Amino acid sequence: MGRLRIAMDGEELTAQQTALYDRQIRVWGVDAQKRLSKANVLVSGLNGTIAEFCKNIVLAGVGSLTLMDDLLVTEDAIHANFLITPEEAKHSGSSLAEVYCNSLKEFNPMVHVSVEKGDLHQFAGVFLDKFDVVVISCCSPKDKILINNKCRERQKRIAFYTVECRDSCGEIFVDLQSYAYPKKKSDGTDECHLEYSSLEEAISTSWRSLPSKTTKTFFAMRVLEHFESLQNRKPCQISGSDLPHVLEMRKNLCEAQGLNEFHIPELLLNRLVAAGAREHPPVCAILGGILGQEVIKAISGKGEPIKNFFYFNTADGKGIIEDIPPASVC
Repeated sequence: MGRLRIAMDGEELTAQQTALYDRQIRVWGVDAQKRLSKANVLVSGLNGTIAEFCKNIVLAGVGSLTLMDDLLVTEDAIHANFLITPEEAKHSGSSLAEVYCNSLKEFNPMVHVSVEKGDLHQFAGVFLDKFDVVVISCCSPKDKILINNKCRERQKRIAFYTVECRDSCGEIFVDLQSYAYPKKKSDGTDECHLEYSSLEEAISTSWRSLPSKTTKTFFAMRVLEHFESLQNRKPCQISGSDLPHVLEMRKNLCEAQGLNEFHIPELLLNRLVAAGAREHPPVCAILGGILGQEVIKAISGKGEPIKNFFYFNTADGKGIIEDIPPASVC
């Protein structure tokens, strides 16, 4: 097999690399694979959904993947997480990031996977300059907003994503700032421009101003975030005994926002509260797959990206995209 001239760190793609990425190159082309192979991705906060995401982008041939999560591996961590074996959970004494790193290197040795210690929200903004994509999970809305704003303050555009899975429901947030991509039309191809809101802007939007068909999961997630923040809880540190207080929070928020409580069904909140930190493996696979697809789109410039929330709920089996202001211009 001959060589395909794709620059990877200044070198040609070898026959082995050409064979490995052949199908992808046929789908999205040589230039897209070049951009992907040069992209540096940072992931902070590791769980089952993030494991699925990391697997997908490593197999796709991203340039580098940096992992941050100093929490030690426990037996509870193996739930919905194929990157951790029961033996590692019992005996490794390693951090989640270290175990993920070792496992992911086996998926694709051509991708540089490494560990960065510390809490991302405590790092200066200049630390983010070496990355093209930042993905956040398992942290408070306050920390997510802080990191998102740091990304927006950098001179280069850094794609920012958050993802959370609460048992049978999941949420992805996307901030590509000002983003342009080619869009095919009947008479040719036009450049389409999208303007994204920050996470802070999106979750601060008046509920009453949103369309009546806005998914109820959006509101339910905000109620749980408010409750956990006021109670100084970690994300998903919640249980069925908290339901009365969560319902009181729903009432107060709906009154303040001028929204009827029926927009946030008690049955939905009950399901999410009872789940606690539990992740549902099939939902992890769906969310991780969608997130991986979206990051590849943003890096490669191929395809229309999500703007700006994606929701999945096993109750109806549907994936829903919600565009929270400001609106796109195309």
